[in-house]
Amino acid sequence: EEGTEDTALHRQWLLDPIDGTTNFSMGVPIYCVSIALFAGGESVVGVIYDPTRDELFSARRGHGARVDGVALTTSAEEDLSHAVMVTGFPPIKTDDTFESVVWKFGHIARASRGVRRLGSAALDLAYVATGRIDGFWEFNLNPWDTAAGYLLVEEAGGRVSQASGDAFTPFGKSVVATNGHIHDQLLDVLASADAN
Repeated sequence: EEGTEDTALHRQWLLDPIDGTTNFSMGVPIYCVSIALFAGGESVVGVIYDPTRDELFSARRGHGARVDGVALTTSAEEDLSHAVMVTGFPPIKTDDTFESVVWKFGHIARASRGVRRLGSAALDLAYVATGRIDGFWEFNLNPWDTAAGYLLVEEAGGRVSQASGDAFTPFGKSVVATNGHIHDQLLDVLASADAN
């Protein structure tokens, strides 16, 4: 989990050699390598490789997203109540943040068709880009967890923001990524969970 920066060109490589480390260490075949080139305040190239399925997800800003060379598009689902979602939980469970995350999980589980927990944020984002999953949200991730995946989602026609609805940055505290159609519905549920 490293980042290197070329300060003369203002480029930064964000690399996660194993996203889904716990899965990898336990022999669960859901993990990947994630690499992104971050320049000018956004990811411009992103690659995620899943060695267990031999799938290579790639995106270049303005040139679309692909898996093994085949163009990607997000799902067409327009109703959150029929959408399949995915999320993750923070590893530290001793503060109020964890309780808040679990509270939000309950709200979204009730509002959607179902919620999955795969254990790799990078693959969660790649699966939104492929249309295998309709939406993803998570809090307190690191930049290398999302820098490649959010570009995949955007280039596949989806939408990515912070949970507040503000513009996404991998250096922020939250990510919400969807096919675009259910994005506002998901943000509304997250906001209503905070209000209750």
